[in-house]
Amino acid sequence: MMKVTEVKAMSDYQLELTFNNGEVRVFDVRPYLDKGIFKELRDPAYFRLVRVAFGTVTWPHEQDFGPDSLYVASRQLASPGTTR
Repeated sequence: MMKVTEVKAMSDYQLELTFNNGEVRVFDVRPYLDKGIFKELRDPAYFRLVRVAFGTVTWPHEQDFGPDSLYVASRQLASPGTTR
């Protein structure tokens, strides 16, 4: 099972994610910013409050994405064992 071990908020509403297999991937949150509870993420200061919890990412008001969804919908930034 994929789990997120690190997250960094990037510019332009993207997340840099490190998974438990060592892959570093980028997930674009922009397609979700007009949907329900995710609208709050449009505030850049709030977006940067993202944290890892229980193998996925979450924000203070409980917005989250499942780790498998994050993995499938993200693009690879670096492979295990490579430098960025």
